[in-house]
Amino acid sequence: MFDVSFAEMLVILIVALIVIGPERLPQVARTIGHLLGRVRRYVDNVKNDIRHEIELDELRRLKNSVQETTDSIEQAVRKEFDQIQAATDLSAAEKTTKTVLPGFEQIGAPIENTLATQSQSSLPQQTSESNKNSTVP
Repeated sequence: MFDVSFAEMLVILIVALIVIGPERLPQVARTIGHLLGRVRRYVDNVKNDIRHEIELDELRRLKNSVQETTDSIEQAVRKEFDQIQAATDLSAAEKTTKTVLPGFEQIGAPIENTLATQSQSSLPQQTSESNKNSTVP
C-alpha cells in the first residue's frame, strides 16, 4: 500500500516515542493497527465489489452475445424449416393432382381435345333430333 522503507519506519517510531511518550505509545500503536486493519478491509471490500461488478458486466455481455447467436440460429432454422415445409406442401399438392387427374400431365392439350371431340359428337345428334321434332308436327 505505502512504500515505506525500514529506515523511514525507524524514524517515525523515534518521533512517535518522543511526541507521544513511552507510556501511551503501545496503546496508540494498537489503535493505529486497528484503524489500518479496518482501512485494509474496507479497501479489500471495495476492490471485491468492483471486481464483482466487472465480472457481472462481462457475464451480461456474454449473455447478450449468446442470446444474439441463438436468435440468429433460430431464425436460420425457422427459415430452412419453412422452405422445407413449403417444398413438402408443393410436393403433396403435385401428388394429389396426379392422383385426381391420372394421365393428364399436360392439362391444356388433352382437355381441349376431349372437349372438341365431345362437342363434335353432340352436334349431329342435336341437329338430327331437331329435324325429327320439326318434321313430326
